[in-house]
Amino acid sequence: MAATGEALTPQGYIQHHLTNLAVGEGFWTWHIDSLLFSVGLGVLFLWIFRSVGKKATTGVPGKLQCFVEMIVEFVDNSVKETFHGRNTLIAPLALTIFVWVFMMNFMDMVPVDWLPHTAALLGVPYLKVVPTTDLNITLSLALGVFALIIYYSIKVKGVSGFVKELTLQPFNHWAMIPVNLLLETVTLIAKPISLALRLFGNLYAGELIFILIALMYGANWLIASLGVTLQLGWLIFHILVITLQAFIFMMLTIVYLSMAHEDH
Repeated sequence: MAATGEALTPQGYIQHHLTNLAVGEGFWTWHIDSLLFSVGLGVLFLWIFRSVGKKATTGVPGKLQCFVEMIVEFVDNSVKETFHGRNTLIAPLALTIFVWVFMMNFMDMVPVDWLPHTAALLGVPYLKVVPTTDLNITLSLALGVFALIIYYSIKVKGVSGFVKELTLQPFNHWAMIPVNLLLETVTLIAKPISLALRLFGNLYAGELIFILIALMYGANWLIASLGVTLQLGWLIFHILVITLQAFIFMMLTIVYLSMAHEDH
């Protein structure tokens, strides 16, 4: 499926679905589709939760209010069990991360051809609808968490305390400062990189499998029937994947920020 109406080879079909709608060149390339869906889903999240909060009652809650309260309670319990400092920002941050990342991941449940084909009919050549399959999005989320880690590390420990943490751990001797600095710097930088790559890798692989299964629909009826079965099976399994990845991103964020609040 292409905007020009020309048939695509299997390789071209895969490449088409994994290509972002981009403007600009080099470092200043903007992935319009990733920005559109990530910001749009973020606004949708805020609107839903704000609406539920304004309409919440002490009586018997509606289904949506009950669902939102379950999520809030789940995240709140996760923060209480994992975060050992005192900071009123952590619970709202964890809730935002969990719900927002889950909503971006959930776009993977939309059949791979629906939105790109609609966009092609409107003259838009490319459209990737899962923001977390874009490394730029996952890395930007991770860098936001990384900035908070640095901020609270300095705020809680002070500049000198943060420097001592980097230079006098794990070997508390002045002669081992270069080794400690190397080890701690690598550990610190690995946190946002691992956050970004874990989320990106799992969702990118999941989207690719959906695309490969979709290729089976163009074959004979027997292979197409197998494709439907595989699609349903992977869809059910992938619901667990997208939920787990949102949960892992949230929990690692809480753990990293808890470590930033610990004064050794």
